[in-house]
Amino acid sequence: MITKNTCAFFLFILTIFTSFSQERFTLSGTVSDSKNNETLIGVNIYIPTLKIGTTTNEYGFYSLSIPKGEYEIEISYVGYQTIQKNILLNQNTKNNFSISENGEELQEVVITDNRSKINIKSPEMSANKLSIATIKKMPVVLGEVDVLKSILLLPGVTNAGEGASGFNVRGGGADQNLILLDEATIFNSSHVFGFFSVFNPDAIKDLKLYKGGIPARYGGRASSVLDIYQKDGSSKDFHMNGGIGLISSRILAEGPIVKDKGSFLIGGRASYAHLFLKLSEDDKNNAAYFYDLNTKLSYKLNDNNSLYLSGYFGRDVFSLNKSFTNIYGNSILNLRWNHLYSDKLFSNLSLIYSDYYYGLDLDFVGFKWDSGIKNYNIKYDFKHYLSDKLKLNYGLNATYYEFNPGTIKPSSTDSGINPDQLDKKYAFEPSVYLDAESQLSNKITVAYGLRYSLFYRLGSSTINYYDNNQAVVFNSDIQIYEKGTPTSTRYFGKNKVIKDYNNFEPRFSVSYQLNDDQAIKASYNRMAQYLQLISNTSSPTPLDVWMPSDKYIKPQLADQVALGYFRNISSGAYSFEVETYYKEVKNRLDYIDGADLIANDAIEQVILNGRMRAYGLEIMVKKNTGKFNGWVSYTLSKSEQQTPGRTPEEIGINNGQWYASAYDKTHNLAITSAYNLNEKWSFGANFALQSGQPVTYPNGQYEYLGITVPSYGLRNENRLPAYHHLDISATLTPRKNKDRNWKGEWVFSIYNLYNRMNAASINFRQNVDTGDNEAVKTSIFGIVPAVSYNFKF
Repeated sequence: MITKNTCAFFLFILTIFTSFSQERFTLSGTVSDSKNNETLIGVNIYIPTLKIGTTTNEYGFYSLSIPKGEYEIEISYVGYQTIQKNILLNQNTKNNFSISENGEELQEVVITDNRSKINIKSPEMSANKLSIATIKKMPVVLGEVDVLKSILLLPGVTNAGEGASGFNVRGGGADQNLILLDEATIFNSSHVFGFFSVFNPDAIKDLKLYKGGIPARYGGRASSVLDIYQKDGSSKDFHMNGGIGLISSRILAEGPIVKDKGSFLIGGRASYAHLFLKLSEDDKNNAAYFYDLNTKLSYKLNDNNSLYLSGYFGRDVFSLNKSFTNIYGNSILNLRWNHLYSDKLFSNLSLIYSDYYYGLDLDFVGFKWDSGIKNYNIKYDFKHYLSDKLKLNYGLNATYYEFNPGTIKPSSTDSGINPDQLDKKYAFEPSVYLDAESQLSNKITVAYGLRYSLFYRLGSSTINYYDNNQAVVFNSDIQIYEKGTPTSTRYFGKNKVIKDYNNFEPRFSVSYQLNDDQAIKASYNRMAQYLQLISNTSSPTPLDVWMPSDKYIKPQLADQVALGYFRNISSGAYSFEVETYYKEVKNRLDYIDGADLIANDAIEQVILNGRMRAYGLEIMVKKNTGKFNGWVSYTLSKSEQQTPGRTPEEIGINNGQWYASAYDKTHNLAITSAYNLNEKWSFGANFALQSGQPVTYPNGQYEYLGITVPSYGLRNENRLPAYHHLDISATLTPRKNKDRNWKGEWVFSIYNLYNRMNAASINFRQNVDTGDNEAVKTSIFGIVPAVSYNFKF
């Protein structure tokens, strides 16, 4: 009897056999920027006569196996001139291409207009890539270019409110996003409590957001992956660029260590708005500022080996009269080795260190609090280009975590008081994965993969045990959840396994090409998230604490399916895409009423494992060419959470009903546009409109000891007012830039042009005159004009 698995196996063998049935050779190499030798990610290498192609990987490498012959090769990339070149392929050939940005002249090649087409043939979907050039044209608050704010204009992506940190993808929490900078995990992506991101745009090469159909090489989060790579630095000439703004300035230097072989990059950014506080007698002891540093060293040992060392260090400092000081930030370091085993097998070995630190000094009560999370990661990835119809990605990854929920110690070293250490926690997360992309026919291309992940919660720790294994108990007399009382404890020594988990995480996507300009795509992915953010706010704060899965905190398991229609119009001058998705997440944390999360060494007593679901429709229309371009995106969605009772007697959270999550935004409309008037002036505009954030308002009040006390209804059954704003910008580039090495530009912007006072929050207080409770709206930004000067030489 022939089974489905047997058929699939023979189909796989047939695909490989067909690929090698002709005399074939491999064309491989790298694609780089002609100005600085910077390798480029995601460049399209296409052979029109064969209607096949590939893209460069994260390190600019490509490989394509095709029949012997003479071909015209087309190399295209967003923001760069598309070139065409003739290649005679009668043996395995390495050919490195250099391409130039739009506006520059090339010789010995044919130049065509660049088109940001949708890749109809690729099974990849639910992924968005933004160029830094596009991001820098977007007007933002206080004139500061911001990577994270730019992705809020994409379908399915929302923010948690005005001035809030993080972002939400397809109804998921901000903690469900995996944010990578040069492969290292960033645990808090914001400066100044969410006003700006930690990513210096001058140092960024490429970014890509995966909302679904996530490849198997990624794991550890339930909603999305934001993968960001830093520039390598120019190996041709020394350059500097930077900018001076109203509240911060930045500068970046890059140049060759050994010409055409090695390069360095170092960039710094700092805010100085706090210096104006010194002018006031009342505020001279107050401070609020941030600074960060980006570094990278790159060296090409030979044609087959390259080394990279990249790092990031950032800190935020907030101080009130020296009696309250808050310092927090990220540190990362990554040593990478690229090795080319053959013209078909590329590898990358990475050794990664990541550290998020949070410190609090309360001088007025005489103690300090230090907390954070560190991880040590080793990963080895392989990209195997077996043929033009079959490509494999596979590798392994192992991460060791150290969690410090808090070390409380006296401010004075001679106080005689010993530090109080909350229970430190440790964990180990190894995984292996395999991804394959196979072209089954001229119309059907599939990508399929499997990730196998394990998680070990390790000692040293003291673990509480409870009756019926329930750390939270339900008081049926008064219908509320209460903290359980431990019946016993057990100490686990260093690296002793407390609890372990393992999960298979399958991934699948398919593209069916209707014709050269249209395709239908579908995808499925399962993601396991073993780390949980302990927070009862709608957006991450510096104070939030990460916890590993254990006996009581189970790993989140997310299953997502998506279906989409994609079309290029007028040879790619316009593009249209629509996707619908459905996502379920098991073991999403919920909190009992009155949960105390700060410095809680028994956090299991205030949390319950619930579940969430999200579904929606996303539409995006783009104009890709011409002086005027941009896109319109709209999302209609729903995000809900449920924590039912564990027994028939329990009512569950919110009476066990589904309720709107804090990230539920029914409507989300974003419009972004750019217009190049001439060589001197260009303009940009953004408009954002989204439904108000779900909140819980009082639905009544009662008197208690002469005080009016509000009573609250079901969770998140109310909403803040709708959120919307319009931003505009104008960039002036002096014509004399062409004739000199120093090039500058002035950027004028207005954030929130019509002065919409969006509600960051609405709080309730007792009116001192009437005694009634009243609502008080808090708004952060009105209209904000800004000017900045950018330069390079």
